[in-house]
Amino acid sequence: MDPVINGGNTAWVMASAALVLLMTPGLAFFYGGMCRNKSVLNMLMMSFSSLGIVSVLWVVYGYAISFGPTHGNVFGWSSGLVGLKDLTTNLLSDTTENGVVNTFGLPDLTFAGFQVMFAVITVALISGAVADRMKFSAWLAFATLWATIVYFPVAHWVFAFGSVAGESDPKGAGAASGFIKDSGGWIVNRLGALDFAGGTAVHINAGAAALALVLVIGKRKGFGKEAMRPHNLPLVMIGSGLLWFGWFGFNAGSALAANGLAALAFMNTNVATAAALLAWIFTERIRDGHFTTLGAASGAVAGLVAITPACGAVNPLGAIAIGIVAGVGCCLAIGLKHKVGYDDALDVVGVHLVGGLIGTLMIGVVADQAFASGYKSILDGGSFTLLGKQAIAAGAVMTYSFVVTTILALLIKATIGLRIKEEQEITGIDQVEHAETAYELTTVPAGASHSALTATAAPQRVVT
Repeated sequence: MDPVINGGNTAWVMASAALVLLMTPGLAFFYGGMCRNKSVLNMLMMSFSSLGIVSVLWVVYGYAISFGPTHGNVFGWSSGLVGLKDLTTNLLSDTTENGVVNTFGLPDLTFAGFQVMFAVITVALISGAVADRMKFSAWLAFATLWATIVYFPVAHWVFAFGSVAGESDPKGAGAASGFIKDSGGWIVNRLGALDFAGGTAVHINAGAAALALVLVIGKRKGFGKEAMRPHNLPLVMIGSGLLWFGWFGFNAGSALAANGLAALAFMNTNVATAAALLAWIFTERIRDGHFTTLGAASGAVAGLVAITPACGAVNPLGAIAIGIVAGVGCCLAIGLKHKVGYDDALDVVGVHLVGGLIGTLMIGVVADQAFASGYKSILDGGSFTLLGKQAIAAGAVMTYSFVVTTILALLIKATIGLRIKEEQEITGIDQVEHAETAYELTTVPAGASHSALTATAAPQRVVT
């Protein structure tokens, strides 16, 4: 263990954590603009409530489950991590102790602060699938249960590398990680699959949960019959821009150091996103005859999703390839909901599940040996071994998330109820659940004075 705090690494990871936090408000705007105007506040609230719920759970027990000493490589736990007690002991003293400063020269509390932002946005991602119709109380219950039972253990599988190999390593280092074999989560340490920043734990996980949740909650009233267009495309573009900006912290920050690997992840993140944006809008042009702003924003997000697991394992040309495949693939995938008949309101399945699968599997195709922990991809060595590991990791996370989410959704449906009533959905979930509307659409009579208007205005809170 390195007892010296590395100021540069610590500053970079803390800045990256702040960037990742900004992604959740960015997601709120992205989703808010895509839904109808009677649902925008509910979308914003679902994302912001995720910040509240998951941040508290993370301190109380989430970090302990995700990064505590492993139990069967399935989940972590240490009573000393409850309330982050072990991470704050002697934190401000001159003498650092084991567990306070990690191998990157980061205070472990800094790492915990970085990782909580991943947990927050993963929960928030699911909300877009159930726009217009999920009870807010049901969402709060779901977010709490899902983070606890699904996200925290899966984060352990993917992100908990385990103990550093050294003189006290009786089992020998893991084949791909340089960490003590079987000391961390089973995907990263035992299987040896590659996921740099969360293609499995974040995007496949959230996408599979979204699919399960929409199958249980059912379709919106009028789905497939009424036009349900985005009500505010400029807001969508603002949200996607904030996501793109924050994603540099998401991916490059996952290097946990201000080094060459962070620079690689940074460049790959940008170029894959750019390639996906172009691929999506050209696919739209060929299919529909138009380049759309919604397509540009969605294509950018698809590229961000797909490059997330691969940004530390491919070179920039490989990143471009991943972006192109994601842009075309996700653009085509969003049409599946109409063909199959599930109502994924804001295309969480088509973008995050499909994009996460593309990025995770493409590692096995285009990974560069110089960055991929010595693995050989199909195009860089001719081996299918890495692709097989990636497929197992993706399939395991997708199956676990889908099955457990289905059970949780059915449980909530049978107890407090999952969705609002039909007449409330027609009125609008913002008014029903939050007693607010996003826009004041009252027509102002010509020549009316401000005092006259305010004197007759209805006594309700209105966000303008």
